[in-house]
Amino acid sequence: MAVMWTFQGVTDSMSTLLASTSAAAPTAKVPQIAGHRKNGKQWHPTRKAFRPTAGQTSYAKRATKTAQQAEVKKLETEMKAEKEEERQRRIQAIKDKRAARGEKERFEKMAEKMHAKRVERLRRREKRNKLLKS
Repeated sequence: MAVMWTFQGVTDSMSTLLASTSAAAPTAKVPQIAGHRKNGKQWHPTRKAFRPTAGQTSYAKRATKTAQQAEVKKLETEMKAEKEEERQRRIQAIKDKRAARGEKERFEKMAEKMHAKRVERLRRREKRNKLLKS
């Protein structure tokens, strides 16, 4: 007795076979094995497929983000300006101290010179007086 295969019978049996295998697949989860990377760098994490996300955010979200970034940048510039101002103030204070110290030293030297000149002048006068009196 020959078994006659009909096209309808084959598709029916195939569909039942596929349904039984697809139902069995979710119940028994098989861990996915990655295998070796082609370039041999197994220490790197596995890469995922590239999914372009450009143009998916709404304009409102982008606008709020740019506004927030502008605010942060403004705060940063203010903080940097304050820091630079403080730095310049310290530098100016150091310069002022150095200038005052230099001026003080100059006056001391002038006073020493004036004193020395005066002493020298008095010595000459004394010599003249001695010569006149003798």
